Amino acid sequence: MVRMVNNFKTAMLLGGLMGLFLLVGSFYGQQGLIIALVFGLITNFGAWFFSDKIAIAAMQGREVTPDNGGDLLPMVHELSRRANLPMPRVFICPQEAPNAFATGRSPSKAAVAVTQGALRLLNREELAGVIGHELAHIKNRDTLTSTIAATISGVLAFIAQWGFLLGGRGGREGSNPLLAFLAIILAAVGAAVIKAMISRSREFVADHDGALIAGSPDGLIAALQKLDAYSQRIPMQNPNPAQNSMFIVEPLVGNSLLNLFASHPPTEARVEALRQMRPGN
Repeated sequence: MVRMVNNFKTAMLLGGLMGLFLLVGSFYGQQGLIIALVFGLITNFGAWFFSDKIAIAAMQGREVTPDNGGDLLPMVHELSRRANLPMPRVFICPQEAPNAFATGRSPSKAAVAVTQGALRLLNREELAGVIGHELAHIKNRDTLTSTIAATISGVLAFIAQWGFLLGGRGGREGSNPLLAFLAIILAAVGAAVIKAMISRSREFVADHDGALIAGSPDGLIAALQKLDAYSQRIPMQNPNPAQNSMFIVEPLVGNSLLNLFASHPPTEARVEALRQMRPGN
């Protein structure tokens, strides 16, 4: 059922993006429609096949091997076995902000990425809880929907920011207020895509399933508390904050139109739900 719902959301995302391109192209006649159709097909193809690679490249992820991964690779292998999943590719991102995410269009094409900051901050039990959470996203087929949504929203937000700049601010000569207004609308559309397609409830489900994979909710509880506290102080150096929904906790990204892309439930609520999994509760 979860897989069916996520497949439907993915189809809606790709179809909606094509519809948006065709709508814009229709204002420029038949030639505009043809250009929009070609551009839409290319974008949809790229979102389907390369959105995971785009996400990892944006975070400058370096793939972990048995030679350079230390205990991380064996941990992921063991947790994947418990989750009855194929072994995903594992990446380390050179970011001080502690965080993690999963991506990939299917369990057989999945990848798990953690930041250098998370590896330094978390102990083994906490890291196992985080990896379990990300594997739960892979098992529940959340990763394709979230990665495509992030890619599409990132495109819209990029266009929006350029439109806002080109539209001009402060009444400069040659500015176009209409262009700036349309840019804000595009940013709002991108935010709506994230919030409509990435249900906050999926984080509670991934927390629950991830705790089962890890064997206890305690590691994930401690990890969420640490990650939330540090993420509020250390900004994520990510050129595409539309990817925020992919991370285990909401990253701090600074002031931008892309701050509209908040998509996580409160950490306190997630921790309380995990505490209810303890024996005797």
